[in-house]
Amino acid sequence: MRAVAVISLRRFSELLIPFFFCAVTVRAQESASPGRGDFGVPLQPFLAGQSANDSARGEPIRVAYYAPRPQPTPVPRAESVEEDNDDTEIANEAPIIRSNRPIVEGSRAVLRSGIACAPSEAPDNIKNAIWAVNSLRRKPYVWGGGHGSFNAYGYDCSGAVSFALHYAGLLDAPLLSSDLRHYGRRGCGRWITVYSRDGHTFAIIAGLRLDTTDMRDGDAVGPRWYAEGRDTRGFVARHPAGW
Repeated sequence: MRAVAVISLRRFSELLIPFFFCAVTVRAQESASPGRGDFGVPLQPFLAGQSANDSARGEPIRVAYYAPRPQPTPVPRAESVEEDNDDTEIANEAPIIRSNRPIVEGSRAVLRSGIACAPSEAPDNIKNAIWAVNSLRRKPYVWGGGHGSFNAYGYDCSGAVSFALHYAGLLDAPLLSSDLRHYGRRGCGRWITVYSRDGHTFAIIAGLRLDTTDMRDGDAVGPRWYAEGRDTRGFVARHPAGW
């Protein structure tokens, strides 16, 4: 029995000797390599009050990033710009006459079968006025006609004269006889003269009389051309500046 115990003790001692030898070897390696962890990474001493950034300063972290290529700045396209019209020029622009345009040589208009032929030497706006008035030769006399609009069923005296001035590019809105007494400048004009008094107005355009009154019978027949003149006593003569 004792022999068996001795044998067991001996075997136990043989097992412990290698264990202690390994432990002593590991201890010696740890003493010979201070400051390294389990994977051979150097350990830094930690001090109280020291931040983590100060305790271990490794190499700066390098981050790879994609730098986009600069895109070329698009050149702005030129936009079409609409030019503003000059309102004053439009207001004084003579309307286009699309009717017949009879014309004669010289500086005086000629009346043929109630139709006025514009003189070739007259400016274009004067010719336009003559040709436009030709379209009124069958219009009746209407009191107040031609004042609501330049295009009307009938015309009175000031409405007919305003119509002619408008198509000459010299008037924007119809005027009454009393207003035409102060129109333009005083005296007779080169191409147009307006004669006004209270209650009646007529005009002499390139030598022909535009009137709503037929002096032969004294009736108000509507806007017509006449080759003969009439007594201008009591009328005020006015003319558009420059004409």
